[in-house]
Amino acid sequence: QVQLVEAGGGLVQAGGSLRLSCTASGSIFDINAMGWYRQAPGKQRESVAFITSGGKINYADTVKGRFTLSRTNAKNTVYLQMNSVKAEDTAVYYCAARTGSIFNYWGQGTQVTVSS
Repeated sequence: QVQLVEAGGGLVQAGGSLRLSCTASGSIFDINAMGWYRQAPGKQRESVAFITSGGKINYADTVKGRFTLSRTNAKNTVYLQMNSVKAEDTAVYYCAARTGSIFNYWGQGTQVTVSS
């Protein structure tokens, strides 16, 4: 089992910055990828960014050049640095971890609201 605890989120003005963090505990050595999804009202949950155990990072096209994903050397904490945020970045952000072929562990979600 893997537990994910998120921190960060909140209200930010358009053009501003925000940082999310997520720390995994439990069977962390089973994790092969870790990252963030988001879900806006009335929309499906979508991938934002994730990093594999080998260090490869994947970004959604909508956040490339604005968001940066990083992790600690211990590989149990990931950070999502969100710069130049836009109103369309408003969503509940979920930390996710993958131990197989799909993301199967989820955090409780943290609200990010961008005001214009």
